[in-house]
Amino acid sequence: MMTADNVLTLYARGGCWYCHSVLRAIERLGLDVEVRNIWESEEAARELLQATGRLTVPVLRIHDAGGDIRWLPESADIIRYLEARAVGD
Repeated sequence: MMTADNVLTLYARGGCWYCHSVLRAIERLGLDVEVRNIWESEEAARELLQATGRLTVPVLRIHDAGGDIRWLPESADIIRYLEARAVGD
C-alpha cells in the first residue's frame, strides 16, 4: 500500500552504481527518503542483514502508517515504486 504516510529509508553504499541510480531517481522525483550507508553505519548494516539475510544494496525499507514494514530490493523495482509514489502524492 502506498500512501503519503509511508516512511522510506534507502539502504545503500558508496561506489554502487545501482544505488546511485536510485538516488538520482529520488532526487529527480523530489521525494523525502532517508539514506543509510551500510559502509558508514554498522547499525544500518546490522538492520539490513537482520531483515534480509544479506548485505546486498540497494534496498528500500517501507514503513507504512499501519506499522507494517516491507523491504524492497532491486534498483529497478525500487525506482518503479518511487515513480508510482510520486504520481500518487
